[in-house]
Formats: sequence, C-alpha cells, structure tokens
Amino acid sequence: MATATTVRPSSSNGGIDELLPLVLQLTNPDQREVVLLELSKKRESFSDLAPILWHSTGTVAALLQEIVSIYPLLTPPTLTAHASNRVCNALALLQCVASHPDTRAPFLAAHVPLYLYPFLNTQSKSRPFEYLRLTSLGVIGALVKVDDPDVISFLLQTEIIPLCLRIMETGSELSKTVATFIVQKILLDEAGLTYVCATAERFYAVSTVLSNMVGLLQLHPSVRLLKHVVRCFLRLADHVRAREALKQCLPMALRDNTFHAALQNDATVQKWLTQLLQVVGPPVEPNGSNPMDAPGNGKE
Repeated sequence: MATATTVRPSSSNGGIDELLPLVLQLTNPDQREVVLLELSKKRESFSDLAPILWHSTGTVAALLQEIVSIYPLLTPPTLTAHASNRVCNALALLQCVASHPDTRAPFLAAHVPLYLYPFLNTQSKSRPFEYLRLTSLGVIGALVKVDDPDVISFLLQTEIIPLCLRIMETGSELSKTVATFIVQKILLDEAGLTYVCATAERFYAVSTVLSNMVGLLQLHPSVRLLKHVVRCFLRLADHVRAREALKQCLPMALRDNTFHAALQNDATVQKWLTQLLQVVGPPVEPNGSNPMDAPGNGKE
C-alpha cells in the first residue's frame, strides 16, 4: 500500500501524470491531509482538476467526510487552527468544482453547498472560525460569479441570504465583502430581485443590514465594501416598490457626500452612487403607509 511519502511537492505546472496519483490518494485517510495541502496549493496549475475530482471514485465523498468531521467542533466552538486549515484545503478543492463549467451543475444537483451552511452559521470570531467562514463564502462566491440563473434558483431555495446578512453585520471586513458580493449577485438576477422584494420583511431585512453597514463604513471606511453596498441599493431601486421604500430609508450618509473623499479615486462607485440618488430621488418623510405593501409585482 502506498504511504504519505508518495506525495512529493513540485514547483512545476504538473500535468495529468502528476495529478491523477494525488487525486487517488485523497481516498486514503492516512495520505489525505498531505494531499489536500498539495492539491490546494497547486489547484490553479491543473485546468482539469475539477472534473477529475468529481468523477474519480470516492474523491468527493472524501472531501465531504473532511467537512462533516468538523461539525462536532462547531458547537461548542472548539475548532483549532490546524483543523480549520485542513478543512479549508478541502473547501478550496470544492471551490474548483463549483467554478468549473463541466462540474457546476452536478455540484448543485448533489446539493453540496448545503454542507457548508453550518460553517456559515457559526458566530465565533476566533481566527480559525473566521477563516472557515471566509473559505466557505468563497465556494458560494465562485458559484454566483458566473451569472448562472440555475445557481440563483438553487440558492433562493436555501437560507443563503439570512446567512450572508448576518456575516455582513458581524464578520471581518473580508468576509463582509464576500457575503455582500453574494447578495449583490443574487439581486442582479431577476429572480433574486423578485424574491427579495416579494415581501416587506425580506426587503427590510436586506435594506436594514445594508443601511447598518453604511453606518459602520463611516467609522471604518472600505471602498471595496462600500462598492458592493452601493451596487445592492442601486439594484433594489430597479424595483418600483423598493424604490419608493428607499425614498424613506436610504441612509443619509449616501446622500450628503459623507463618502466623497473616500470615493474620489473610484469612478465606478461614484457613478453608481449618482445613479442611485437620481433614481430614488429626494428623501420623503414616512407617512404611515408601507410602500412594500402596495399591490403588484413592482416591475416596470
């Protein structure tokens, strides 16, 4: 039987002859940790890694075993840095599968993203947990990046929006950025916008978190994060009833040049913010009625 010593790090770009033995060793528990590290380091070098991972017998099961084995460490939070690094190497390989056009559909059909949701649902702010959440968000981010309606349709049947909203409020800046990007991509899909604006509860859940983020960004500016927040508001404004609601609830900090200095070197966000203010129009005082309760689907 082969041993872990069969894994030899290489600085070359490695072809199929190097890749196949590594993938096969994933099914051996004694070799798996070393192979996970090697493959995660070199995943960009192997263009065929995703289909080989997906179609190799037992490989995806081995990766899922790595994920499930961490669940007992989530509550109470006892995840160590070593355990976090190991499972994140497995998640990095799943991100390859999520990104590849030949494996994305079966990846969704198998509901693999749901295995990551317990990680997104954690609240510990320790570094191992933060790294775990960020890497898990990276897998979902890879899915939404391709603008595939099937991806959005799948995600809307899950709890991804509430999970992202909580991370947007409590996560690190990087985790907030990825979570907001995921919500942005969901909103940019027509089905996603319709879903969020279908009820007042959903709309205000999203808009309130975005507004809270604007408040925090005044204290801790991040153009990268603000960019996604503004884009989310701009997309919400494409929905007629949401646009009326934004007249009442759009943060004043987006109206009064609070972020002018921070955005002076980012023409894209400046343009989006200008468009947002033009579309929403001047603020109005709440009059007791809720624009999100108006009849109709809100589409123009």
